[in-house]
Amino acid sequence: MLTLTSLGGAGTVTGSKHLLSSGRTRLLVDCGLFQGLKALREENWRPLPVDAKSINAVVLTHAHLDHSGYLPRLVKDGFRGPIYMSAATAAVAELILLDSAKIQEKEAADANRHGYSRHKPALPLYTVRDAERAIEMFTPVDFHAEVKLPAGARLVLRRAGHILGASTAEITWRKKRIVFSGDLGRYDDAVMRDPETVPDADYIVVESTYGDRTHNGESATDTLADIIGKTTARGGSVVIPTFTVGRAQTILYHLWKLKQEGRLGIVPVYLDSPMAIDATGLMQKHREDHRLTQEQCDGACHVATYVRDVEESKALMVNPLPKVILAGSGMATSGRVLYHLKTLGPDGRNTILLSGFQAAGTRGRSLVEGARELKIHGHWVPIAAEVKNLDMLSAHADAGEILRWLSGFQRPPSQVFIVHGEPHASDALRLRIKDRLQWHCTIAQMRERYPL
Repeated sequence: MLTLTSLGGAGTVTGSKHLLSSGRTRLLVDCGLFQGLKALREENWRPLPVDAKSINAVVLTHAHLDHSGYLPRLVKDGFRGPIYMSAATAAVAELILLDSAKIQEKEAADANRHGYSRHKPALPLYTVRDAERAIEMFTPVDFHAEVKLPAGARLVLRRAGHILGASTAEITWRKKRIVFSGDLGRYDDAVMRDPETVPDADYIVVESTYGDRTHNGESATDTLADIIGKTTARGGSVVIPTFTVGRAQTILYHLWKLKQEGRLGIVPVYLDSPMAIDATGLMQKHREDHRLTQEQCDGACHVATYVRDVEESKALMVNPLPKVILAGSGMATSGRVLYHLKTLGPDGRNTILLSGFQAAGTRGRSLVEGARELKIHGHWVPIAAEVKNLDMLSAHADAGEILRWLSGFQRPPSQVFIVHGEPHASDALRLRIKDRLQWHCTIAQMRERYPL
């Protein structure tokens, strides 16, 4: 019997792990890290309900940490199989996993140095060497090519939009065809290609991040121009907590457009994130995965001053002139943006500009909900800066776009499993699918086995 079990990404937007099992063979689709609320982050430290050694292969839909970030731990715990993904995902995931491992090691070292962990000693979830071992298992595959998996299963990847290399995954096994949406991108996005239609499935596992809403149709370029203009006119700077893969490059493209149109003026733009800088370079190497022309790609990649060195980053903090700073991370959970929030957040002339979904338990979510202070590096920082959100720049499909993708299937599936959403968003999508398509839907529950 073939079964599906969600080990993460069910009832939440983070930690995506979906297990297909038949007999002694196990295939894991995505292997993400839990982020946000403490109760979720603690899940990263609990053993999986299946032995890592018993998993035969992993299929990765895309490189974001909530889909890839547990891979080094899986390897640390004994996984030794291939990890299948698109070529661009392999390139991006290498950056993300090495960066995540360095953060894990640094946070453990800081906790031991300053004694703020209850664990003696504090240990990283995984190390750089664990990440390197995971990367050695990467097996890039071409889009649309049928790939043989263990026990006679077959895999086909198609473009999902969202970020560079992102894919949907069609797995055919035991005469059943299961399609995983991964994270679906937007239609008519300025940078990424549209999600590709999948013609047929017996079962669909679909994300629901924005299953309860529709993105506003305002122009991102015009909105950016308005926010930057008003902020700099009052002598302030704009700090943008930036998702280093995908969102950073999209924002740079819109800033380049403003510069081309003469609407950016002399305001300097800084990309203060070594990983985002590297990811931006990958846009030029994987032109087939996005819709930018060579001129647009070159322009977007050169509109900002790149800040790699820590000392250069510190110099930005004491520079009083109006400027735009893009720095990771996108939900303000870690990274250099925290130092910029500490410096710029207390000044009402400045603007904190969020640029996408903010998960529960993150500083970004607190800002969206109106928080006027943030706890950063153990201290409470007052927030007087204006807070704005460029929700039209989200890389996730909204409810209508998810339904548009689902409508591409040529026949109703036997069942749709709804994952990767907060409870109200997943239920809203369930109702939409029931009303519009009359398909049978189940909101997947964590660790519950579903026979297929």
